[in-house]
Amino acid sequence: MPQIPPLKALWAFDALGRAGSVALAAAELGVTPGAISQQVTRLGELLAVQLVARSGRGLVLTELGRLYHAEIRRGFAALEGAQDVLDRAREDAAIRLSCLTSVLMKWIGPRIFDWQSQHPGARLSLTGSDIEPDLIRGEADFRIYYGGRIHPAHHAVLFTDHVVPACAPELIAGHPLRDPADVLAFPLVSIVWNRRFAPGPEWSVWAERIGASAPESALSYSLSGSAIDAAVAGRGFVLAQISFIAEELRSGRLVVPFDIRLPLSEPYYLAWTEAALAKPDARALHRWLLATGRAQGIISAG
Repeated sequence: MPQIPPLKALWAFDALGRAGSVALAAAELGVTPGAISQQVTRLGELLAVQLVARSGRGLVLTELGRLYHAEIRRGFAALEGAQDVLDRAREDAAIRLSCLTSVLMKWIGPRIFDWQSQHPGARLSLTGSDIEPDLIRGEADFRIYYGGRIHPAHHAVLFTDHVVPACAPELIAGHPLRDPADVLAFPLVSIVWNRRFAPGPEWSVWAERIGASAPESALSYSLSGSAIDAAVAGRGFVLAQISFIAEELRSGRLVVPFDIRLPLSEPYYLAWTEAALAKPDARALHRWLLATGRAQGIISAG
C-alpha cells in the first residue's frame, strides 16, 4: 500500500493551494506562516517532487504542485462530504413531534420540559401545524391530531378533553356571580373550529346546558391558544379546553367561576410509525405521551 503523507502536511498544502498565499493559508488554519512553509517543504521532500517555487517573497504552486493539489482537493472534498452525511444523519436522529398548533402551544409545550429533564441527551424537534404530515413518508415521527381520521400509521387515543368557561379574575372583580347564567352577561370569546373537524363546543350549547340563551360572541379566534390569551387579557369569558389552561389556572391568570363542563365530540389521538420507534429515546417519548394523555383524560373529565 502506498504511504500516505502526514495529514498536517496535506492540510497545509491544500490551504496554500486554495488561498494562494502562505499568510492567508496560515490565517485559515490558525498557525504561523513559518509552519505552513515548513509543512509544505516537508511534503515535497517526502514525495520527492518540487510542489512549490519561490515568487518574490512568497510561494506559488509548480505545474506538478497544481496537479497534485487538484487531486488532494478532491480527497478533502470527499471527507467534507462524508462529514455532511454524518451531520445530516445526526439531524435525522432528532425525534420529530408534530402537533396541532394550539396543542403545541398550550398542552405539549409546557409539559415537554418534564420529559426532557428525564432524558437530557434526547434530541427533539417540535412542529405546530394544522396540516397533517405524511408519517409513512417520514415527514414526522409522531403526530398528535384531533378527531376520528383513520391514520395510516399506528395510532391510539390520547384523551378526550372538556371545555369550561374561564376568565381573568379582573373581569369579574366587583361583579359577584350568583348563577351560571350570569356568565353570559359578560363578553364571550369564541373559537371557530376548522371545518374538517367535528363541530367544536359553542356558547349556545353551554347556555342550553344551563337552561339559558347565549348572545352573539364579541370576539372570535381560529386558534384556541389565541382565544385563551384574549381571556387572560380580560377580553371576556372563553370556553377553554381544560388541558390548555392548566398553567393559567395554577398561576391565577384565569379562574372558573362555575365548573360546568362540556366534552369535545371526539378525542385526541397519537399516531406514529415503527421506524420512528427505532430512534434513540423515541420509545420513552411514546410511553410518556400515552401516559400523559391518560392522566389528562382523567383531569379533563373531572
